[in-house]
Amino acid sequence: MIYVNVQNNESIDSALKRFNMKLQQSGVLRDLKEHSHYEKPSEKRRRKARRRPARG
Repeated sequence: MIYVNVQNNESIDSALKRFNMKLQQSGVLRDLKEHSHYEKPSEKRRRKARRRPARG
């Protein structure tokens, strides 16, 4: 669970910006996207191989 305390003189926009940054850093959205549909193990390996930098 991600919490953001809003200060007395802080605008909602800045609090929302801090919330979005915490959300990105925690990886919650990435996990949600990964688990939104079934991915075959072979497709997972292929996707991870594409993400890795080539040796050379």
